[in-house]
Amino acid sequence: MFKKLKDSIQGFSDQVKETVVEKEIDSDTLDDVLWDLELELMQNNVAQKVVEEIKEDLKEELVGTSVKRTQVDEKIKSSLKKSMRNVLKAPDFRIEDLANEKPGLVLFMGFNGSGKTTSLAKIAHSLKEDHEILLAAGDTYRSAAIDQIEEHGENLGLKVIKHEYGSDGAAVVYDAKEHAEKEGYDLVLADTAGRSHSDKNLMEELDKMCRVNDPDLKLLVVDALSGNDVVEQAKKYEEIGFDGIIVTKVDVDKKGGATLSLGYLTGKPILYLGTGQGYEDMEEFDPDQMVERLLE
Repeated sequence: MFKKLKDSIQGFSDQVKETVVEKEIDSDTLDDVLWDLELELMQNNVAQKVVEEIKEDLKEELVGTSVKRTQVDEKIKSSLKKSMRNVLKAPDFRIEDLANEKPGLVLFMGFNGSGKTTSLAKIAHSLKEDHEILLAAGDTYRSAAIDQIEEHGENLGLKVIKHEYGSDGAAVVYDAKEHAEKEGYDLVLADTAGRSHSDKNLMEELDKMCRVNDPDLKLLVVDALSGNDVVEQAKKYEEIGFDGIIVTKVDVDKKGGATLSLGYLTGKPILYLGTGQGYEDMEEFDPDQMVERLLE
């Protein structure tokens, strides 16, 4: 996970070590090394604004300090840890908090193939022991999508509210919400059709779904392997609005820059990381743990 980004960070530390021999670090010396770091970070899908933030933080931390060669690794990692932690936004809410005013409605949305339905099922798996969960098959554009969420429902022992293929997705979610209120469910997890952020009609349909059902939480699901395009996707979905982010396929993402950039650029917290194919392969996002992974 994130191997290339970790290698780039270690390379930066090694360069500083070669440049600094128990003397005060000056701005010109550091600028030369930071230029190489900037290129490496951008090649690993770290957004330009995030790169600039990290560079400025490092300058503030390092310029004018004296570092012994034996202490360079520790100093660089300490400075990077502080900088990256400033970039990563910690979530200040959890999905299960919605169960206090049940039924809470959570809408999963995102680009085609980002892993919405699978992420929904993983989160349902993690919550079903302590909460009554209802699933809604709001993706009515593909019959296979309805089949997929039904299969997850059977595997997890959870009820799925569905309509026929081609029906109104907003109506499916509305019916699920009403059923949840009547039967005393804690949470409704609603799937939606995958859609390109450039498809105006489908985005308007998603906006309608949100207006009709007024979800308590809107989660944007993005694929880490999409690289910098996830930032562009997120910007388009900001027109509809979302509350948090789920990043999938981070277990096979060697670069990691998109995950590092998303929260900073959108101002929204990353809530979960998808780390595999199984129902258990979804972990709550921890900014401190993310930084440790990058610097280990």
